[in-house]
Formats: sequence, C-alpha cells, structure tokens
Amino acid sequence: MSKPTVAILGASRDRRKYGNKSVRAHRQQGYEVFPVNPHADEIEGLKAYPDLASVPGGPLDRISVYLPPDVAIGLLEEIQSRGAKEVWFNPGSDSPALVARAEALGLDIIRACSIVDVGVSPAML
Repeated sequence: MSKPTVAILGASRDRRKYGNKSVRAHRQQGYEVFPVNPHADEIEGLKAYPDLASVPGGPLDRISVYLPPDVAIGLLEEIQSRGAKEVWFNPGSDSPALVARAEALGLDIIRACSIVDVGVSPAML
C-alpha cells in the first residue's frame, strides 16, 4: 500500500515556520512529502523542488499552501494541473479573491490548518 502524498508549497528550512512544521507533521503521520521552495535544495532531509510542476509522480493526495495569497493566486493553474484530491489554504494563505478564483477553477479547497488535520499540534513541533 502506498503512502499518501503531499506537496508543501512554501516549505521552509526555518524550523520555527509553519511551512517547515507542516513538512515534519505530514512526514510523522506517514505521508510522502514533497517540499516546494525555489530557494532550497533540501528541507528536513528531503529533496526540495523549485515548483509544483517539478514534483515527481501523478496526482497528489494533498497540496498544502503556506504562501501569501498574492503569490498563491498566481499558482492556482499549476495547482489545478496536479489534480490533487485536496488543496489546503492554511491560516494567512487565503483571501476572498484567491478563494473565488480557486473555486472557479473547480479546486476542492479547505481553509484550515493541515498540520492540525493530521493530528499534530504545531506548538509541539
């Protein structure tokens, strides 16, 4: 049985940032994690990808976004092209314009903390 997959947009090398905590939380819960950060080669021992299109494989189970809304809105078509079952906009990563555009593209969006969803408290990471 294969592991569920997640791409973390806005993954960070800084362990204090939620983009890093998400990498660790999803990994702890058995996900195959693909950190996406154009300024990093590796995050938490995992190969980092410069963009979502570079993440190997087919459709992802989950995409978790830790980017400002004005950046994320420009990535919605790329997010759509990956065919993820779920797209998570974590606190601070969404805006009314981004949500409207994502819904118009038919994305199944969730506006909540993906770290908490996998059963981990961000404060414990």
